[in-house]
Amino acid sequence: SLSKLQLKTGDLDPRLFSRLRHLQKLDLSDNLLDKFPNSLTLPDLRVLNCNNNKLEDVTALKQFPLLEELTYENNVYLTLNDDYKVMFLLQNLRRLNGKDITKLANHVRCVNSRKLTSKVTAHWEKFFHDQLPEKYTAEQVKSIKKKFLKSVQTNVVYGPSSLSEFTRWRVKMIAEEFLAHSLGLELNSDTEPEEKTDENEEESTESPREAAEDVAQVGDFSSYISNVTVTPRKRKRNRSKSSPGSKRSKTQSNTEEEAAPNPRKSKPLHFLQCHSKGNSREDFKTQLWSCVFEPVLDSGARKDPIVSSSRTVATCGGESVCLIDCETGTVLKKYKVATEEFFSVAWTTLTMEISDSRKKAHNILAAAGRRGIVKLIHVAADFCYGEIKAHKKPIATVCFSPTQETHLFTASYDKRIALWDIGIPDCDYNFKASQLLVLETASVPLRIALVPTCPEQYLLAGCEDGCFAWNIKLDKGQKSRPFEAIFQFPDEESVTTSHRVDGLAFLNDDVVVSKSSKPGCIYLWSWSRSFDAKGKGCQRTMSAVILAELEWSTTDMSYLTLSTCPAREYVFCGDEKGSVWMYNLSSYTTAWGSAKGKRSERRISPTQILKWPELRVNGEQPPEILVNNVVADPAFTYLVVLTSVNITAIWKKS
Repeated sequence: SLSKLQLKTGDLDPRLFSRLRHLQKLDLSDNLLDKFPNSLTLPDLRVLNCNNNKLEDVTALKQFPLLEELTYENNVYLTLNDDYKVMFLLQNLRRLNGKDITKLANHVRCVNSRKLTSKVTAHWEKFFHDQLPEKYTAEQVKSIKKKFLKSVQTNVVYGPSSLSEFTRWRVKMIAEEFLAHSLGLELNSDTEPEEKTDENEEESTESPREAAEDVAQVGDFSSYISNVTVTPRKRKRNRSKSSPGSKRSKTQSNTEEEAAPNPRKSKPLHFLQCHSKGNSREDFKTQLWSCVFEPVLDSGARKDPIVSSSRTVATCGGESVCLIDCETGTVLKKYKVATEEFFSVAWTTLTMEISDSRKKAHNILAAAGRRGIVKLIHVAADFCYGEIKAHKKPIATVCFSPTQETHLFTASYDKRIALWDIGIPDCDYNFKASQLLVLETASVPLRIALVPTCPEQYLLAGCEDGCFAWNIKLDKGQKSRPFEAIFQFPDEESVTTSHRVDGLAFLNDDVVVSKSSKPGCIYLWSWSRSFDAKGKGCQRTMSAVILAELEWSTTDMSYLTLSTCPAREYVFCGDEKGSVWMYNLSSYTTAWGSAKGKRSERRISPTQILKWPELRVNGEQPPEILVNNVVADPAFTYLVVLTSVNITAIWKKS
């Protein structure tokens, strides 16, 4: 027994342990171990207790082939996927965490391996076999191996979604073994075996988008319907006036039929109904409001590089926040607060202390809504570790600073925008949040954006009664600040500052995209030419220097927000008919960036309009599908569309 000795991984000296050749039982519980060294040997070990440690990975346990009983409860980073990995790795294991797993383990090792091997082989034959010439070079083999491994891990689906990480892990191993046998390729010695098991098989019917065919034009979206679970009933929408937490004001729509330039027939990749109240299949009233793609962890903290890519998106609406894999349509995680209605989510990456000597980067998700409380979620650990009671009224939107990872802005119906330092939790998840600034607004703030060229100095907000800017520099002594500028925009006959700005984002370092209550129009304007940083005093009125107008729906429906993809210079905005308007502005931005850049005289038409497909609800198409939000991942591979009828639609670029 080496229990309760504050042991760390470095304390397990392989030179000592390798001499314990007849040791059969080892108790390492209640220590500080984050992993096992790979060369402890212990050839006769039968029983191992690792409860109450900080283990992050189980694959090193394969060095104990005779292990029969294993316990590792209360290791917060280990999941169900790790349970299945040890069942596959340890052929003699019969008890795991106090339970007899003999039958399940046999299923993992035999049935699952057989099914996955069959799927991997079929995937090769269907999509890759003909790509390899009869006489091939080492470079060709290397290239096709890379494409095949990526494709097979993405598209071979089996078992429940809760085991998706395990399945990808096992599929990769099977695929490498297959290639080694078929093409004589060397196996990757560092490969971790991976497997997926469950009696309930859930196959995807999707046809893979092979890496070899990745030649489509950016912005041309086309795919197929897969895993459609939408069976809503026809109903009347609840209509309500604008109030805290009830974000829709007007419900009239008088949009003319729009014409898309050369639209292609396109259908969403997935329909998901994952924010239902009480998990009801009949809930098609919950409004979905916000979605943000998870940032990539450069430090490699995630075990699976595919999962850590920007195909994972957080969505919120109703009482829940969901994490979705856009490629498979799998809901990876779901967080619920029965008394909450979530309006906004935002990601940050914190470097957290996981032991006395080690630090690690982890993605943290902030979620907020009607209750005015910010929930802080450690996603990898499946743990909501804290909350900040930020406002007494609902929070409309939140965002993190791109330069200060602990700085969080919360915009509330109390007509205040607060800046918080959420702190960094210690290894026991203790943290201290503090309020750094309060920005006073004249009306409810709806959207906020930090100025890309100076994110620590200026914040822009679209509000119920105009567009405002604040100086947020922390070296100024004043903690509560009025707005520094309000922007004027063209009206029907003159200019006005008084209008609802319900869409706001930066297209690049200088170009702001904003949508107001003026029907049929989205403005693009220059921050640097509109804001006079040298002027003195607060609450100054400044004219927005308009660069162009985008043609959009003529509806007077509010809160259909817009988004941008700066890397591809695209703007997206949904409408009151379920369509997504897409604008490729790459041919305009160079001219706008010049000192003498002139305003585009004509309104810019959408490059493409993605129409809502004819989705049937008990034989009829549901009425009035509003697109509340639409967001693209940074690489512009996926579009996530959030609607007013509890349906998330995911599109993929073909």
